[in-house]
Amino acid sequence: MLLKIRHETRYTYDRPVDYALEKLRLRPLSSAVQTVSSWALEVEGGKIECGYSDHYGNHVDLISTDIGGTDLVVRVEGQVETSDTSGVFGSVYGRAPLWHFQQVTPLTTVGAAVEPFVSIVQGADTVLNGLHALSSAVIKAVPYAFGKTDATTTAEQALAVAAGVCQDHANIFIAAARAAGVPARYVSGYLLMDDRVDQDASHAWAEAHVDGLGWVGFDVSNAVAPDERYVRLAIGRDAADAAPISGMRLGPSDEAMVVTVQVQQ
Repeated sequence: MLLKIRHETRYTYDRPVDYALEKLRLRPLSSAVQTVSSWALEVEGGKIECGYSDHYGNHVDLISTDIGGTDLVVRVEGQVETSDTSGVFGSVYGRAPLWHFQQVTPLTTVGAAVEPFVSIVQGADTVLNGLHALSSAVIKAVPYAFGKTDATTTAEQALAVAAGVCQDHANIFIAAARAAGVPARYVSGYLLMDDRVDQDASHAWAEAHVDGLGWVGFDVSNAVAPDERYVRLAIGRDAADAAPISGMRLGPSDEAMVVTVQVQQ
């Protein structure tokens, strides 16, 4: 399936910016499940300082804002040819070893709220069946609801709120899978929705490593395995590692952000 994507992030600052740097993980890479036909990144109100491949193999662009600027726009646009592998990404390994994806992070710390989900995986007849059951249990416990959580919400906090978005679902799944002894990681990307072109935001899902299959994807929010409607952007241990945009800013200014995402055939 050939997918056309346009993603724009617009920052507006209430005072001129003294200094700001942003990491962009906004360039998809060709792999066994997708081929990038064309892709372009454009920055207004700043410039690309450098680009590099991080320790996960993600392409990262480092951009700086114009000193004294009050607006920054990051825009990507391109086409990606995708295929359906029933969620199996396979035995594809980069610089980060499997044990790295068993490490606990601040967003995936296991406490009293996550602990009951660990036994779902441990008590299953197979690891794969346990992971499917885990996915179903997470979305049941944390129904999709926008605006109840934010980028800093942990797995434990999302379960306490009993509401969240794809980022929260993936972090909870990852936390429980790791505690059950299964390497797991976070995937950021895009999803073609069946009923719309304009999306609320980019998307995210989880992958777990299953012996004999390699990395297997679980879109907890939609209760499906990633298929040809999905485009991968970046991977990491959690949402912070694979965020499409992250960075820092110096000075007293406050920012407002508007994101528009379009995905279509």
